[in-house]
Formats: sequence, C-alpha cells, structure tokens
Amino acid sequence: MISGPSAELPLDVDFGTDAQRHRYFVVDVFTDTALAGNQLGVFADARSFATEDMQRLARELNLAETVFILPPTQDGDVRIRIFTPATELPFAGHPVLGTAFVVGSALGSDAVRLETGLGIVPIALERAAGRIVFGRMDQPVPSWHRYERATELLAALGLQGSGLPVEAYRNGPLHVYVELEDGEAIAALRPDLAAIDALGHVGVNCFAGSGRHWKTRMFAPGLGVTEDPATGSAAGPLALHLARHGRVRFGDEIEIRQGLEIARPSVLYARVDGSAAGVERVQVGGSAVIIARGEFRLG
Repeated sequence: MISGPSAELPLDVDFGTDAQRHRYFVVDVFTDTALAGNQLGVFADARSFATEDMQRLARELNLAETVFILPPTQDGDVRIRIFTPATELPFAGHPVLGTAFVVGSALGSDAVRLETGLGIVPIALERAAGRIVFGRMDQPVPSWHRYERATELLAALGLQGSGLPVEAYRNGPLHVYVELEDGEAIAALRPDLAAIDALGHVGVNCFAGSGRHWKTRMFAPGLGVTEDPATGSAAGPLALHLARHGRVRFGDEIEIRQGLEIARPSVLYARVDGSAAGVERVQVGGSAVIIARGEFRLG
C-alpha cells in the first residue's frame, strides 16, 4: 500500500527494447507562465516519419498544433512541418515562435531561421539571465479580400453586424475578422460551432478594443481547433486590418489578449510597417516557456 507524500510510486514502465525513441517537447507559447498560453508539441527529429505518421502523432497529442523538425533544404537553421489534429498548415504563428525557442535554446543562438511551407521565417530572440524570454518573427505579408460568406458567419456568431468590414486575410491559414463593440461582448460570445465548421478551413477572429490594446477570440473547428488560446498567424493580419481601416497607425505595436475564456490567458504583440498601398513588414512577438520533454516509443 502506498501512503505519505514521500512514498515511491511503482510506475517504471517497460516500453520494450525494440521500439524507436522519438523525443519531443511541450511549449506554452505567448505567455511567460507555465500552463497558460497556447500549447505546442515539437518533435526534435522527424526524419523517420512519413506524412501520415506526423498527422497521427498530432492527433495523439491533440494540441492546437504539433511541429516536426527536419534538416534544412534552403538557408534556414531547420525545416519544419506544422500539423493541427486535422490537417497540415504551411505556416502558423505560435508553432513558429515556440519552435524558435526550442531551436534557439539548442543552438545557443539569438536569431533563428525556420523553413516553413511559405518560405523562411526569421525570428529574433531576446535573453535574460541566459534564458530566452521573448521572440519576434517576421511573418509572411498576407493578401486580403472581402469575405464572401459574411452573412452566414455573422449568423453563426449570433451577431447582426461588424464594426469594420468582414474581411479575410491569408498568410497560410485563412483568417476572417469580425469587430464587436467591447471586450464584454467578446467574452459573451456563444457561437454555433457546427455552422462555423460548415464554412470550411477558416479561422474566425472576433475582436474589440481601441488604441494599442485589443481582445480577441478565435474559433476554427474546421481546422480541428474549437477555440484557440493564442493565434500568432492571426495577430499580424489583425494589426494590418486595424491599420488599413484607420484604427491604429502603421508602425504602431498593438497588444492582443486572448484565451481567458478557456483558462489559457495569452498576450501577443503585433505591428505592421508601410501603408495599405505597400506593406513592408509584418511582425508578431511574444514569450514562450518550454515546460516538458518526453519521448514516444514506436515500432
């Protein structure tokens, strides 16, 4: 019988000597506090995995995204592939930032270049007491257009309209933006997730705020993510959406808070340089914490 706080638990399980070991990390992204932010799985060496293996492992971990690290083929430090539990993404924000913390820690570097499905993404890393505490990525510049299914989307959200035009931005994932009157209205949302799922592979971003302070929620059941705690790929386009419509100035950095409603509070920072006629750079930053490591034994 086991009793007392110092009792030893008999949990040394033999996985078998013939199994292949695959090391992975768990990172909480867009937070400086463990068990907050957006969870990420990172497999350190995915050379032996087929695409089907990666998708199955992403479903097994069942995090918003899982990254698989591969040798570089261009001028990056490593190449990465990104999977939700349902599909592969060419680019996503919190996987890129979280992986940069893992790779930067392993290489001892303050700058990391990750090869993604949309090209190389550079990430500048900041340290305190020798530990990486903040990262800032240059994101792909998104394209944008008026969202053609806005009426269906607003009905799925239970809304009559949006403060700004309902527009879609693509930087890999497709993100659509709907403005509500204030943070309380954002918190009160009870969307019809089945109706949003019927819209396909789209991230639905509901936002409110003013100046440099904004609140968001993001729903993407079609991507296997009911509600996302922190959406890095949506932060840059949100800053661009606000700048294009005069809510902030180009060059201003905004703070985005997300995830409180699902007990994963997150903070993201975004800025866009240039103008609506010529976007020069989209940057998104935040903190991350490597909180766990382990191994899968397969075979």
